[in-house]
Amino acid sequence: MVTNIPAPYRIPVYENLVRHEDMDLCVFFCSGREPDRAWDLQQASYKQIYFKEKFLTYRGRFIHCNPDVWSRLREFAPDVVVTTGFNPSFIFAYIYARMHGARHVAMTDGTYFTEGTLSWVHRLVRRWVYGGTRAFIGASQGSFELYRSYGIGQDQMFQSHLCANNAIYHPRLSDDGKRFDFVFSARFIAAKNPDFAMAVAQMVARKIGRRTSLLMMGSGELDDELRRRAAEIAVDVDVVFAGFVKQTDLPDHYASARVMLFPTQIDTWGVVANEAFAAGVPVIVTPMAGVAGDLVLDGRNGRVLPLDVDAWAEAAATLLRDTSQREQFARHGMAHVQSFSYEHAAQGIYDAVRYSLKRA
Repeated sequence: MVTNIPAPYRIPVYENLVRHEDMDLCVFFCSGREPDRAWDLQQASYKQIYFKEKFLTYRGRFIHCNPDVWSRLREFAPDVVVTTGFNPSFIFAYIYARMHGARHVAMTDGTYFTEGTLSWVHRLVRRWVYGGTRAFIGASQGSFELYRSYGIGQDQMFQSHLCANNAIYHPRLSDDGKRFDFVFSARFIAAKNPDFAMAVAQMVARKIGRRTSLLMMGSGELDDELRRRAAEIAVDVDVVFAGFVKQTDLPDHYASARVMLFPTQIDTWGVVANEAFAAGVPVIVTPMAGVAGDLVLDGRNGRVLPLDVDAWAEAAATLLRDTSQREQFARHGMAHVQSFSYEHAAQGIYDAVRYSLKRA
């Protein structure tokens, strides 16, 4: 497995993957951590190798180009190479697989929507790689839609959802102990629309005739601007900034809120929705997130709405007013998220690898 960095929502998947005794797994990381990530990472039990770190930053993205991909893969001599993107390091790994008789498996969290603005060069590279790929792993139905746009057959596609650690959450359905009406959890950047969440909380306050409360979990370049905005709307909304919250503290923070606002402009998945559901909190999300339609089911465990403040405020106000509907959404969310587990995510990868080894 050749991937960018040891993301906390993938590490437990690898831990489950090595339980298959017929698979010898080694995860090759391009970097230990990227500068815009502040995750807590624990020591892993699976084999892992870190390439000599080398990347460049382009338009806010980190492009890895590790010089020792070839030599490291040659030492391990894999039968199957799984790559999770199209950075130069992944392309080197793909070429290694083709030249050494290893099967290649492509894996993505991306969706047809998130890759909709790619240039013709990017699409050409994907067609070239996919032409020599045996199996395809996607995080969502949006990933499958992306693969189908390249002519990939359904029998070659396998699902490996992104997951949260459902077991550490202790849902709180009643209003007892609910300190906040809303919770927002994401980096404070324009694409996550934290200011939109504040605008929704303010409009809801005016709709229901009382001051609302909003817990903001995260940090980022918009921090100062958001704090100024919070001061401006303080008469309508009590905004509390929790900063970056450690994973061990997430359950209590989510459980303290009634509704989660996830107004992302573009997100390949959105693990924060998994976390909210596991804590018994309904989610309002945009259609631009991978969880929309897979995890968040409109009208059943949350709402999937376009980025319109009026529509979000009306939906959020309804959930605050109607306790029975909010609890029903919460129960359905808690039940539905249980199938989005590390075990199931690992099984999807395992099945794809086994499929790739079948004779053509």
